[in-house]
Amino acid sequence: MLLLKKNLNLLECGTDEAGRGCLAGPVTAAAVLLPDDFYYPDLNDSKKLTEKKRDLLRPIIEKEAISYKVTHVFMDEILKLNILHASIMAMHRSILLLSPTPQFIIVDGNKFTAIPNMPHECIVKGDGKYVNIAAASILAKTYRDEYMQQIHKEFPMYAWNKNKGYPTKAHRKAIAEYGATKYHRMGFKLLPNKYTLDL
Repeated sequence: MLLLKKNLNLLECGTDEAGRGCLAGPVTAAAVLLPDDFYYPDLNDSKKLTEKKRDLLRPIIEKEAISYKVTHVFMDEILKLNILHASIMAMHRSILLLSPTPQFIIVDGNKFTAIPNMPHECIVKGDGKYVNIAAASILAKTYRDEYMQQIHKEFPMYAWNKNKGYPTKAHRKAIAEYGATKYHRMGFKLLPNKYTLDL
């Protein structure tokens, strides 16, 4: 069973990102403030849940949360910043939009840049340990997947409705065949060495 919060006496938010390892689309982060008595038995790390289960949990989290925000950082900023800094920027933007302002932040993973006057702690695999990070992981994943479903309609040959922009064999084959789109991350290695791509 997941623990509710790291600091029960503080207004604590959890934050997580989705899409860091993708070849296309934004990196998306969510920040969530949950009430102290929030409990839902199926809540877990989004990667351990089916798409159907994530979609069922999203409206429950949104309804029960004290506050939540989800932010996309798009391809041009990823190229400028690099993916790690873009992921942290997405988390920062989501956290800073929360109302009320969190007193403490718990972050999934081991990298974060401090926000002034807001102490934080990085927790490796935190999305499988604390409900507020698990909730953030579900919101980040479902909002990003929704975005990828939308842009799939514009470029169906890349099957983003299935691979969500991750570097699957089929996705890379489509890049080799059709080239890159405005949604691809041009700072990433889109193709293995055996392919060449005209850019």
